[in-house]
Amino acid sequence: MLQNLQYFLIPFMDWQVMALVWAGVFAGIWVGAIPGLSGTMAVSLLISFTFSWELNNALALMCGVFVGAVYGGAITATLLNIPGAPAAIATGMEGYPLAQRGEAGKAIGLCTTVSLFAGMVGVAVLACAAPIIANFALKFSPRDFFLLALMGILLIGSIGGGDPIKGIMAGTIGILISMVGMDPSTGELRYTFGNLNLMAGISFVTAMIGLFGISEALTQFRGGGENPPKQNLSKIVPDLSTFLKFLPLGIRSALLGVFIGALPGTGGDVAALLAYDQAKRTTRNPVTPFGHGAYEGIVAPETANKGAIGGAFIPMLTLGIPGDAITAIIIGGLFIHGLKPGPMLMIETPHLFWMIVSLLVVANIALFVLGLLSVKPFAKIIEIPKSIIMPIVIILSVIGTYAIQNSVVDIFYMIGFGVLGYFMRLYGYATGPMVLGIILGPMLDANYRRAMQGAENELLPFLEGFVTSPISLILCVFIFLMIFTQTKTYKKWRGIA
Repeated sequence: MLQNLQYFLIPFMDWQVMALVWAGVFAGIWVGAIPGLSGTMAVSLLISFTFSWELNNALALMCGVFVGAVYGGAITATLLNIPGAPAAIATGMEGYPLAQRGEAGKAIGLCTTVSLFAGMVGVAVLACAAPIIANFALKFSPRDFFLLALMGILLIGSIGGGDPIKGIMAGTIGILISMVGMDPSTGELRYTFGNLNLMAGISFVTAMIGLFGISEALTQFRGGGENPPKQNLSKIVPDLSTFLKFLPLGIRSALLGVFIGALPGTGGDVAALLAYDQAKRTTRNPVTPFGHGAYEGIVAPETANKGAIGGAFIPMLTLGIPGDAITAIIIGGLFIHGLKPGPMLMIETPHLFWMIVSLLVVANIALFVLGLLSVKPFAKIIEIPKSIIMPIVIILSVIGTYAIQNSVVDIFYMIGFGVLGYFMRLYGYATGPMVLGIILGPMLDANYRRAMQGAENELLPFLEGFVTSPISLILCVFIFLMIFTQTKTYKKWRGIA
């Protein structure tokens, strides 16, 4: 135990490691805030940049960027209604209306505070229960991942704004768009119409930048030149009573994020959307209705995607299986340094496990400090006149889109999605459900195919699995409850607005 404590204290005793964590968090915040630039991209670049470094220094920088980038996506989502990352889509639904009311500082301050709390929850679970959760996550079959994706798809009607039918229509189009390209199972081309540029499919990041970034810019230009809202920055850090008010929701959402993050291939994107939906379904009479600036709609997704960071490290460190894209890249970095992530990692190199736990603790503390210090500068962005800020948004959108695959074609796709998103907003269709459909479509498609192959392409054994498997049965019950909680009978019984 004493030896583990010594390993845990390594980042606190080495000023160079400590400085690299803080530098990584600072860089990650800015990377995450720019549409198209993601933590995955940043960490992948760091692999080649730091391969000759000492392992401790390389991990310090990568962990810092990871934590900072997840947080940074919420900044532009709140200020400009342009999520820097898919995990911040739900945050923007409530954060942007708050910014329009002059409460951007309070919204980002609350986001920063709950991020520290959720990050520490994720690290605590990683330190105390990693092997248990990892072994449980291994029991999830393709059928269970199919049900998880289906749960995400069911959120489409919930986040579609006032008209769930329009949300479902937008989400369905998103699922169809996700199918464009080469079939991963058969290699056949789908919906390419003979266009070779569509063989690789359409990146959901490209679609997200267009549907949120370009469409928002076009909408703002159409809205005229009214004065931007003046932000109230007198109180940024929420008081104790406010924090305690949201604590039960934060705990539930953080634990949900840890669990979803520990499932290979899911990550904070799915966790944030599920947490937002459960908050929307369970919150009784919020002060501000959801969709118009409910603080519960910021707390839930932000605690979930921060908790998912600790969760993503659980299968990586205990099983050698990445929890998300960034941990997959970090696994590659460990291999470069001569280590083999997996069951023997904690036995042969226990110092590595406890050092990563410590690095995540330091990163969350750095995020809290740097996040609060940057609230006022970031909040001033929304006060910049539209004629200045929106052209900058368009330029950053083009740069971010090109940086994804160094493809000029992606820029044209992005512009096309921007024009589509503009007309969707004009006629009352939310753009979030379409992005959600593009993100979850491949997960739904791939796991359905794997589950059917496991049932030898027989429908009856496939359906029997939903009843005979305990995990599948529980997920089916959750899906039923998700549908039931949208009925008028349930809402009347619970008194939910």
